[in-house]
Amino acid sequence: MPSWQNTHQAVTLDRLLFNFRIGLEALATNRFRALLTSLGIIFGVAAVIAMLAIGSGAEREILEQIRQVGSNNVIVKAKVEDPDKKLQDDDKAGGKGKEKRFSPGLTLLDAQNLANLPAVRFVSPEIEIEAMFLREGIKNNGKLIGVNNHYFEVAGIDVAEGHLFTQNQLENAEAVCVIGRNVKARFFPDVNPVGQVLKCGATWLTVVGVLEGRAISDASVQKLSIRNLNVDVYVPVKTALLRYKNRARVTIEDIKNASQRSFFGNDDANAKKAPVNYHQLDRLVVNVAESRDVEPATELIGKVLARRHNGVPDYEIVVPELLLKQEQRTRNLFNVVLAVIASISLLVGGIGIMNIMLASVLERIKEIGLRLSLGARKRDIVMQFMAEAVTISISGGLLGIALGVLISYGVEKLADIQTIVTPLSVGVSFFVSVTVGLIFGIYPARRASEQDPIESLRHE
Repeated sequence: MPSWQNTHQAVTLDRLLFNFRIGLEALATNRFRALLTSLGIIFGVAAVIAMLAIGSGAEREILEQIRQVGSNNVIVKAKVEDPDKKLQDDDKAGGKGKEKRFSPGLTLLDAQNLANLPAVRFVSPEIEIEAMFLREGIKNNGKLIGVNNHYFEVAGIDVAEGHLFTQNQLENAEAVCVIGRNVKARFFPDVNPVGQVLKCGATWLTVVGVLEGRAISDASVQKLSIRNLNVDVYVPVKTALLRYKNRARVTIEDIKNASQRSFFGNDDANAKKAPVNYHQLDRLVVNVAESRDVEPATELIGKVLARRHNGVPDYEIVVPELLLKQEQRTRNLFNVVLAVIASISLLVGGIGIMNIMLASVLERIKEIGLRLSLGARKRDIVMQFMAEAVTISISGGLLGIALGVLISYGVEKLADIQTIVTPLSVGVSFFVSVTVGLIFGIYPARRASEQDPIESLRHE
């Protein structure tokens, strides 16, 4: 390369650095104004980072929920009848003259029938029983859950110690149980629980397995009926029905109570208002082989249950995949709104930069005229003011990144909302902030370079 080209490049670089240094000196002279100018960029970048962090956290939570409930599952939940609401519905439907239809409720026969449907892999029945647990003087109220091994497959969890139920234990209603991690910590803190016994009601249950620990959010428990596997005791579903409670079975006590109510009238108002749960099971989870078959399988499940329940709507069919998709669409809409707000904030910040830079041009007309008269070119003036705008944008972007990370951390700690700050969100927000500075700094810089040197020197 010829020496004159090297000299030219060196001179160009020196001029660029000189113009940049002048711009920085101007900002240093008016630090407070520069800070106020960058506030729009700071808050805009912080909003972008916080928005993307909340969105990423929400996406991870949704994916975790899908993993926990299974994307191919259809949940059938038993409806507990409210007598007061039933009376109101009967009055609206025509009162006593309407024919009443009998429904057996959700039963093991429902599970067997649904398991035979073409697209269904398996059915996981579930019954929940309030119980008192006892071991060596330690008592604790909890829930006894009747399930089969498919239940743990649906939950995607395995045993950390021992094993799940054997086929004989499932078929013969044996007094065995699998316990959650918290139950082990409560009743068996110092010993291996496998092979030990835990009293539930009048029955001693032999522990055959301990489940792995599983972190689960309260939102998942409430919205999707996902059970916290750490706190419950699980027994074979037939064990729960045979040894504890089978609501579908009519006992002598039930007959006596019914006859007494019929003979003596409705003296017990509280008993009248109590919800009537005649369902043998509380829930069925139907696992479909392929995701594309979820909707047609749901329709088929509805038809089978409607026939078996004589058209009585005493159950509810829930498709977690559809609920999660709807929730994801809602959160995506929320993220779009946040993105628009953040964009407006950045736009306002850019406009603020342009206004302040235009005001700075008017204040420094004499300085601009003096530089032009001393040999500075228009591009030098442009570079000086562009350096100021870009510096404000870069510093505002860096401060905005720090503020956005702090906001994300604060939201996660105070609002219990999962947030994830990704390198992509940081990079995008910083790039946007610099771009805003370049775009909105061009006009004031060109305005400054177009000043007439003589008129500028005469300016008062």
